[in-house]
This record gives sequence, C-alpha cells and structure tokens, in this order.
Amino acid sequence: MSHMHTELGTPPALGTNTLRVIPLGGLGEIGRNMTVFEFGGKLLVVDCGVLFPEEHHPGVDLILPDFGPIRDRLDDVVAVVLTHGHEDHIGGVPYLLRERGNIPVVGSKLTLALVEPKLREHRLRDVPQHVVAENDVLNLGPFELEFVAVNHSIPDALAVAVKTPAGVALHTGDFKMDQLPLDGRITDLRAFARLGEAGVDLFLTDSTNADVPGFTVAERNITPAIDAVFASSRQRIIVASFASHVHRVQQVLDAAAKHGRKVAYVGRSMVRNMQIARDLGYLHVPDGVVVDKIDAAPPEKMVLMSTGSQGEPMAALSRIANRSHQQVSLEPGDTVLLASSLIPGNENAVYRVIDGLTKLGARVVHKGNALVHVSGHASAGELLYCYNIVKPSNVLPVHGEIRHLHANGALATQTGVPNVLLAEDGYVIDLVDGHASIVGAVECGYVYVDGSSVGEITDSELKDRRILRDEGFISVVVVVDSTNGKIVSGPEIQARGLAEDPSVFDEVTPRIVDAIEQSLRDGTHDTKQLQQVVRRVLGSFAGRKLRRRPMIIPIVLEA
Repeated sequence: MSHMHTELGTPPALGTNTLRVIPLGGLGEIGRNMTVFEFGGKLLVVDCGVLFPEEHHPGVDLILPDFGPIRDRLDDVVAVVLTHGHEDHIGGVPYLLRERGNIPVVGSKLTLALVEPKLREHRLRDVPQHVVAENDVLNLGPFELEFVAVNHSIPDALAVAVKTPAGVALHTGDFKMDQLPLDGRITDLRAFARLGEAGVDLFLTDSTNADVPGFTVAERNITPAIDAVFASSRQRIIVASFASHVHRVQQVLDAAAKHGRKVAYVGRSMVRNMQIARDLGYLHVPDGVVVDKIDAAPPEKMVLMSTGSQGEPMAALSRIANRSHQQVSLEPGDTVLLASSLIPGNENAVYRVIDGLTKLGARVVHKGNALVHVSGHASAGELLYCYNIVKPSNVLPVHGEIRHLHANGALATQTGVPNVLLAEDGYVIDLVDGHASIVGAVECGYVYVDGSSVGEITDSELKDRRILRDEGFISVVVVVDSTNGKIVSGPEIQARGLAEDPSVFDEVTPRIVDAIEQSLRDGTHDTKQLQQVVRRVLGSFAGRKLRRRPMIIPIVLEA
C-alpha cells in the first residue's frame, strides 16, 4: 500500500535552522511506529516497529515501516532511539540494521535486552548500544536527547525530548498516568512541566485512547478480578497475554502463589522475555511458583502463561483452540483468561479463538465480561493534563488510527494549543522559528515480510492471493493450428476452489472454441492476444453464471 500524498508535493530542501520531522509509520494504524527527525544534515530515528498482518494480507508475516525515504541516507543516521520494548516499536530494528549494521541503538535496559535476541536471530553482531535511563542526557550529532520516565504496560518506558538549535520536540512514546503503578514508577510530570517551562515547540503525543473519556484504570484495580478467577477455578487456568507484559505476568504469579498453584510459560517469546525480565529484576518470581513442565502439578494446581491474546494464528492460544498444539490440550472445565484488550483489526481473530475455546468446554474470561485488563495508553483526561502542563506551541498527534489522531488533536485545541497538525505517514513537517507546518510528503508505503523475502511482494500480488483465497482458480489450455485456423486440442478446463461440478463448464466450452476460431479467421495469431480472448469469454461466464471472479490463467499453444 503506497501513501504517496501527491497533492502535498515534494518537500523543499531543508533550511539551515529547521527541524524536520517525517513519520514513516504509526500515523493511521496501531503499529510499525517510526519517526525520523532531521537537523543539520543528520537523521535521528525514534522507534522502528512492526505491524501485524490482518486478513487482507494473506501469507504476510510482518509489515515494516518504509525505509525508502532514508535508504540513501543511512550513513547520516546518528542513532535509533527506542521508547520501550513492545513489538510495534522495536520489531523492525533488525530489518533496518540489515541495511546498515552499525547504527547505534539507544534505549532503556529492558528495552535493549528485548532487542538483543532479535539481533542474534538476524545474525547482527557488534551493534553499538547505549543504555539510558530517566533523567539521562545524551548528545548524538546535533541532537541533545533528554529521557523522561513514563508509565506504560511494560517497564522501563521512556519519553524523549529532542533538542536542537531549531527547537525542542517532546515525543511521549506510549504512556499513561497510572498513579499507583505496580512497579512504583510513575510518569514524570515534573519533568514534563520543567520542559514546558523551558519551551516545548513540538509535542508528539500518544493518541491510542484519545477518544476514551476520563482516565485509564490503574493496573492495581484488576488484581481483585484476577484473584476472583483463580478462586473460582477448579481445574487448570490458561492466561493469555502479550509476551512483553511483565506487569500482567507479575500479577498472575502473585495470584498463583496465593492460591497454591504452579505456573509454566507456554510460547517461545513468553519463555524468553520473562527470563530476561527476571534476570534484570523487573519480574519478581515467588519461590517455587514457576516450573518448566506444563504437567509439573495436577491440573487443578497448574497455570499456563501463554501467548496469543490477539488471536495470532501461530501463537500458542490459537493452536490450543484449534487442537493443533503439540503439548497443551484443553479439557472441559478449564478456565482461559484473556488478559489483554483488543488491538483494532484483531477483533474477528480473537472472537474466533474465544468461540473455539468455548466449544471445547472452557470458561473464557475476557475484558468483555470481567475487569481483567486495563490499557497502557492515556485516555482523554490524562492527555488534557499533559497539554495543560507542557503548554506546547505545536502538537502532532502520533500512534493511532485516523479517528484517534483527530480526537487527540481536538483535545489539544480545547486546551488552547495554537497549532495542531493532523498528519499521516509520509507527511513532512518543518519546525521553523517556533512554528510547525506540513511542507510536503514523501512516498511511504507498507513493506511486507513474506517468509525470507522483505519488500518483494507487492499490493497487486496480495490482491492475487486474496482472489485465490476467496474466488478460486481456473486454468484453460488450448492448442491451435494457426495455418488452418482450427483448434487442435482443448479447451481443457481445470478449476480449484470452486464448489461447482466440472460439468458446469460444458456450457462455456463451445463459446471459447467459437471465439478463438473467429479470432484466427480475423487474422489474430498472437497467442497472448488469443489468451485474452479466452480470459474475456470465461470471465464473463464465471461472473454471470457462477457469481464469482476467479483468477483465470489461459494458456494458448501453437501446434
């Protein structure tokens, strides 16, 4: 999918005292977040995440930001700064580093620890890494970076203030304002206020929950709901969550210890991430609670901590639901707890998993019927607080679908922000003399990871896949003798993915013969043109008779 925005035109050359901002992902979708800052001929990248494919992306494994606008300038990139360790912010890092392997990667201790296995998987060695924490200041080229603690659904999240002679941009990353976080680490509003007093020229704010009134519920508030699930369950409990949601896993471990249960991790990413979190001190495991085997205790004493809360086809929970998991089989009376909210676009996949689990006899507890998850993103009330504290000159809503960006922009306007920019991926924003404006756009599309290929599959090829999946396939082979204008063999018609009996094509076969022989009599001997004749006749028949638009592959050979 290309986001060309030709109506905006090509951006001008960068001015001498201008801070340029180019979002290459995350504006118009929940995922593949990536923003490029440019000043003085140098580039700074903030986040580089992935977007997970939906049903209209058959066969696609991941979707990346488009590196095209900076591909010929990778030597100018001074660093990739990562705000936190979620896949939609770090998953694309190894793909960027495959194009230039010595770009420094900057992030908190946990964030970089979650990136490290990805680098090993892609055989990326000796990547420069800089561990930072809140209140740290780091100078990279013409950029001075100050890091601010923010609260999110993963520990060690950071906002970053990007300071240049052209002005200061404050990027929140993903955040909320939980006043009673499980780890005691709150969003540092004092730092926000201090930066605001000094002057924030451009405020890039998380928009995901901008259309949700009030304040996001505190993580602690769901502990009683989780405890109630454990107290009422008489058999095995399976909890599904993001593999990076350390806080949620901590709550499950604490509940298991309270109710005398053992916990086993299911899913490679869950095992890896929780080991990292434990080693670094972000996850506190009660003695004797975590076990290596899923049958280490009787079912009524076991909890399985699983991946797959978004209905991902290859994740553990989906395979459990469709009985394809090699180790875990669901028994009637088991309880499944979906400890996550729905990412937009995943609803159908999640509900299919819930239906599959219910059909197998499980009790499924999810956000729709119990308070078992809270969002990691600031709601409208929290965003209003931030705007009133920071008092920015310009606001650029980021991280969200179009409705979220517009809702966030409306909040900023209500608080008196003088200039609110509603942009999309590929827009080019220049900050000059304290005023930000959209000055053009660059070509910016989806980059698909498809097996071992990256960026090779096109939207037209995806369309072909959708046709094959939804409409079926018909091949036609005809052999002609161009000298006498007759058909020597065929038409032989083969169909796949169609419910109709093959005899249905008996009606169209003589029409194909008549059309080809007429074309031969009219002097058309080019096989490609004859193939188009076959495609038209058969396509018209399929649309009218079968009410389908299958992929048609005609083959015309000369005898």
